[in-house]
Amino acid sequence: MPAQNQQTTIRTLARLYTYAKPAMPRIYGAMVVSLTASVVSLIIPQILQVLIDGPLSAGDSAEIWPVVLAVLGLGVLEAVLIALRRVLVLTPGTHVEARMRNSLFDHLQDLPVEFHDRWPSGQLLSRAVSDLNLIRRWLSFGIVILVVNVVTIVIGFAILISLNWVLGLIFVVASVPLLAYSYVFEGKYSDAARRSQDQVGDLATSVEESVHGIRVLKAFGRGSFALKKFQTQAEQLQGTEIEKAKAVANIWLWLLMIPDIAFAVCLVTGVWLASTGHSSVGELVAFFATGTVLLFPVESMGYFLAMTLDAKTATARFFDVLDSVNTIEDPVSPTSIQNPRGQLTFENVHFRYHDSPDRFSDLLNGIDLVVEPGETMALVGLTGSGKTTLTALTTRLYDVTGGSVRLDGVDIRDLSRSDLRTNIAMAFEDATLFSATVRENVVLGRPDATDAEVAEALQISQAAFVYDLPFGLDTRVGEEGLSLSGGQRQRLALARAVAARPRVLVLDDPLSALDVDTEALVEAALRQVLASTTALIVAHRPSTVALADRVALLEDGRVTAVGTHAELLAGNEHYRFVISSFDDEEPLEKHEKETTP
Repeated sequence: MPAQNQQTTIRTLARLYTYAKPAMPRIYGAMVVSLTASVVSLIIPQILQVLIDGPLSAGDSAEIWPVVLAVLGLGVLEAVLIALRRVLVLTPGTHVEARMRNSLFDHLQDLPVEFHDRWPSGQLLSRAVSDLNLIRRWLSFGIVILVVNVVTIVIGFAILISLNWVLGLIFVVASVPLLAYSYVFEGKYSDAARRSQDQVGDLATSVEESVHGIRVLKAFGRGSFALKKFQTQAEQLQGTEIEKAKAVANIWLWLLMIPDIAFAVCLVTGVWLASTGHSSVGELVAFFATGTVLLFPVESMGYFLAMTLDAKTATARFFDVLDSVNTIEDPVSPTSIQNPRGQLTFENVHFRYHDSPDRFSDLLNGIDLVVEPGETMALVGLTGSGKTTLTALTTRLYDVTGGSVRLDGVDIRDLSRSDLRTNIAMAFEDATLFSATVRENVVLGRPDATDAEVAEALQISQAAFVYDLPFGLDTRVGEEGLSLSGGQRQRLALARAVAARPRVLVLDDPLSALDVDTEALVEAALRQVLASTTALIVAHRPSTVALADRVALLEDGRVTAVGTHAELLAGNEHYRFVISSFDDEEPLEKHEKETTP
């Protein structure tokens, strides 16, 4: 590995210090304990030299037992130290992993929707689980043994040279190709490790998509198609893992072969030195016993280098997310609105996605619209006119790229996001519920809501069906609420928005999955709520338009007309075309009569 790559590895892993700092005393302690155990193991061969060159060569049996007991005592001490090392590193790594996982989840919650639009969920999941697991194992085990092994090898080589400089020099020379190949190994393995972990994320994404879309796959008989895609990705991952295994196998070949060759050369040379009187038998025994102790640190370097590079890749992937800049933040000195009235104003609003290929292609191109306090405004337009995007700007799910959105005259970017989202609540067409109880889903926007307020929200949204569930409000809905029908999910999502009691209620076609009769009941109940609440409603049905005091017509990212339903119907040809395109069970003439003065 080039020196620059080595520096990059060290710099990348050094970023873990912020999270690992509380655990470092115990990790340092484990290193000291483990190094002491290694030193103890290196002392034993030196005692054997004393035993062979002393009592055994002199035939003094009385002096043998103290030496044997000393070796036994050192062996027991080494075992105790290894056990202590395991105790020291067992807990800290899990705490570091927990801190990192909490930090990652917190940052993911804080990042804007635009970030989540770009990142596959499987990639985020693999970082939160498998990558952090690799880092924990490295902190608890890899770094301790790697550091101890390196120091042990250095001390061991010094002992070998002190025992016999000729034989020691042979070991030192033999280590040169090992160091050289270690540099080559990092370059090969790092690239494969990164691809492997990225492919694990892609595979997790495929599994998640297939599980969530199982109904669609089964309905269209496309299970085999999903399986083929999965198999292709799995085979790519398999190929990368084989590439990693080959890289590890190659370094293991060098780490096993070269020390054995060095041992063989030293053995021949040592016998010759002993036969010529340049070395004693005890010295040779101590030399080879010390070399045997060094075999594990040398041979295991491949494994721990691989573990270190896996940890480096996992760390880099973790900080890929942590380094993502949150473009939607709270102001330094947020403004507070006292007694909010609920006036919602769009002033020359422009918006385009940051990854748009054409920087001049604004999805919203100069929106000017005022929704007065207590007024219900319907947004009407053809598909792609910008209705949903406009509603998303109200709670800063995205930020405007030009102009401003104002609440009671205050730019919403001057409000804290918590304050803003307390005053403005949303209900989406695609109603997402969480794997929690019905009650927890309904009070998500206002956790302190009373049972009476929850009951009122459920009554308004015509969601009384929850009382017939096995455990009523305490029934847990399945993942994403898929155990409920589409209409039931929409009614609970609407209840969630109503229970938040906002000053402004933004509804993105929240009744699309309801039948005509249920929709009529919900609309009748909503009229009571909307009488005192400012509302912005995306409408795809004439019945929804009927809820509104005024209607805003969107066309190609602009508001081209604002007025009552009757006024627009009488004087705007494009509005008539949009209304006539609505797919609604009730005849259009009924709504014309209801809204005509």
